[in-house]
This record gives sequence, structure tokens and C-alpha cells, in this order.
Amino acid sequence: MFKKSIILIAIILFAGHFANAQTISAPKDPHPEWSAPYQPFRIAGNLYYVGTYDLACYLITTSAGNILINTGLAASVDMINKNIKTLGFNPADIRILLTTQAHNDHISGMATIQRLTGAKMMVDRGDSSVVADGGRSDYALSNYYEPVKIDRLLNNGDTIKLGEARLVMLHHPGHTKGSCSFLFDVKDEQRSYRVLIANMPTIVTEKKFSEIPAYPEIASDYAYTLREMKKLTFDIWLASHSSQFGLHTKHKPGDKYNPAAFMDKAGYDSLLNDLQLDFSNKVKEK
Repeated sequence: MFKKSIILIAIILFAGHFANAQTISAPKDPHPEWSAPYQPFRIAGNLYYVGTYDLACYLITTSAGNILINTGLAASVDMINKNIKTLGFNPADIRILLTTQAHNDHISGMATIQRLTGAKMMVDRGDSSVVADGGRSDYALSNYYEPVKIDRLLNNGDTIKLGEARLVMLHHPGHTKGSCSFLFDVKDEQRSYRVLIANMPTIVTEKKFSEIPAYPEIASDYAYTLREMKKLTFDIWLASHSSQFGLHTKHKPGDKYNPAAFMDKAGYDSLLNDLQLDFSNKVKEK
């Protein structure tokens, strides 16, 4: 009887350990450029690049504290904080956290930064369940991360205000159910700039759209996003990945301040045309 009890306890402990290991499994980094360092720099006005070589993270500074958009992978938090400090700012001054999409490569460090700063997390309503459960309810991917406490749900056209900053959130679903972009103004000593931080609607699933019961609106959401993104007007555009907006051809570490390098409407239109073609081919799959 005693031996049976010992065996039963061992089985329970093993099962609990296995379940816990499954729960806290760290997201993988299949792309070395996702975690490679990159020198932070001023993009335009009070907008700065503080991300990694490819995972774009943006700092918007104001007199009332700062806004951080995206964090990259969990392992990159120290790098992001170092980048912020290198620019002369204090990570503790972050008051608002935003993300362009709820995939692990853009939000995995969010819970840590939220704990360190006490900042408010604001999320597109469509991604709220995925953010809250750490990616477990994502319709396509299974790269999990630490769940994040949400302080405000955002709907299409909502404004995020902090100090002088006014960001309009644009609901651009498809890539995730709550993928979004941000449109706002910054200014320097010379002029003001209309900035779009765009979440480009790339297709992440290899399944046919008709084979995704967890997201029956996926095709119509992609069509909506492509249509709406073509209507936008701006001076500068950026994206969730630096490779998407050609950062490394437009800016080299050590380059002088040059907002004009990111005034590239032709590049934006070209990428959207490519994504429109990808979408058109995808919906033809039978």
C-alpha cells in the first residue's frame, strides 16, 4: 500500500511538472535578426526607433511620460531598455504600452516591461483574448508568451492621449484578429510630419481560409484591411518589422537625423500591391 502511494504521488508530481512546463514554455526565436541588436536613433521629432535589427519597437516621448509600441521577444527586454537609455530617456517613464499585433515576436516582453514601469496596456479589442491568454487562443500560431494585463480596450478610430501625443488606432485585422496601425503627428524644429506605423497584412497561415473555423471572417478582414490601408495619407511610414519598410537601406547606424529618409509612399504602395496579390491568390485556393 505504501509503495502504491509513493508511485501515485510520483505520477501526480510528474504530471503537474509536465503541465507547468507546457504552460510556461518560452517562445522560440527562429530568426536571428529578431534578437540581433541595433543602434537606436531618432526617426522624426519625438519618435524614436528602439527595437532590434528586425523587430521594430518605437518610443514616443512626451512631457507627461512616454509611449512604447511593441517590445520584441522576451529576451530582448534588456536590449530595449538599454536602447531607451542610450537615447537619454528612462524606461521607468513609460506610461502607455501598445502593440501592432499579438504575436510573440512583438509582445513577448510586454508583461515584464509592464511590471517594471506600471504602464497601462492598451490593446485592439480583436486581440484582447490572445493578449490575455498569452497567445494560446491565436488562430494560426502557437508561440506563447507571458499573458499581459489589459487596462484599456481600443476600437477602430480611438485616440490614445498622453501629453502632447495624440495617436489614432486603426483596426487592420487579418494577420491577427486585432492587428492595428497607428496614425499621429510629430514635429521637429523644421516642420511637422504625419506618421503611420503600419501593421502590414501579411498572411501567416498555410491553411486555406475556409479551413480556419476559429476565424470565419478572415478573408473579409484581409479584404477590408487592404482596402482601408490604400486610402491612408501620411508623410512617413514605418512597420512592425524593419525589413518591411526597408530600414536598413534608409538608415545606417551613425547616420545623421534625416526624417526624409522615411518619406517613401512608393515603397508603401508597392508592398501593399504585393500583399494584395498574395491575398488574391490565397482566396483562390480550393
